[in-house]
Amino acid sequence: MKQRIITAVLAILLFFPFVFYGGWPFHVIMYVIASIGVLELLNMRKTTRYPIPTIITLVLLWALLFPGKDVLLFSLVFTKSEITLFIVLLLLAYSVLVKNKFTFDDAGFLILAAIYVGLGFYYFVETREAGLRYIFYVIFVILATDTGAYFFGRAFGKRKLWPEISPNKTVEGAIGGILLASVVALIFQWLLPVHPSYIVVIIVTILASAFGQIGDLVESALKRHYNVKDSGKILPGHGGILDRFDSWIFVFPLLHFIQFIS
Repeated sequence: MKQRIITAVLAILLFFPFVFYGGWPFHVIMYVIASIGVLELLNMRKTTRYPIPTIITLVLLWALLFPGKDVLLFSLVFTKSEITLFIVLLLLAYSVLVKNKFTFDDAGFLILAAIYVGLGFYYFVETREAGLRYIFYVIFVILATDTGAYFFGRAFGKRKLWPEISPNKTVEGAIGGILLASVVALIFQWLLPVHPSYIVVIIVTILASAFGQIGDLVESALKRHYNVKDSGKILPGHGGILDRFDSWIFVFPLLHFIQFIS
């Protein structure tokens, strides 16, 4: 517990100044964090032993993180979908060149890893551009969800939510997380409004809390499938980048998809 607290305090002191400042320093730190996250995923599957596909995957990740819908490269403008298609073709061509030692399944995993992490952090950056209040709204909702799920689960938990994936999570805990997130969101809305309607805030908070828990379960499923305890070791006592940002990666895109943040 002591190690977790020390790591959490240091992470806050190092990370949040970039969040507050915004601009290119925040973009740079997002590129670094997202790159570490993708490498954690690749390491789970042991695909980092293929250096060329790893580099190609990172290029796709960086393209997806690029601000806006298009990417400027050597005075040429490409859409992100065009770059994604080109990367797919490159990876498939590589699988032929190495006589299928690097497989179609490996290529699919790398593409999905880049999209999963890349778009999650892209919408994190987009949310920061929309305003700090939205960033902190999401952070408070996720923290309240985790806290509520933990304490409600310990006090009232009887029915397992998904025992094959995360044995300690309960249905009662999940509901408790949503309830506490809703209360915290109402207080946040009262102090620092994020939308004209309280009803909309509650509905969005319920969705965000649920999706945050799904993001956590997705990360748990990946770790269980690849038989690893944590996604990485960069955060002592907490694990890896994906262990800390798994809920964020799901919630930030959701808020944009439903146009809560525009």
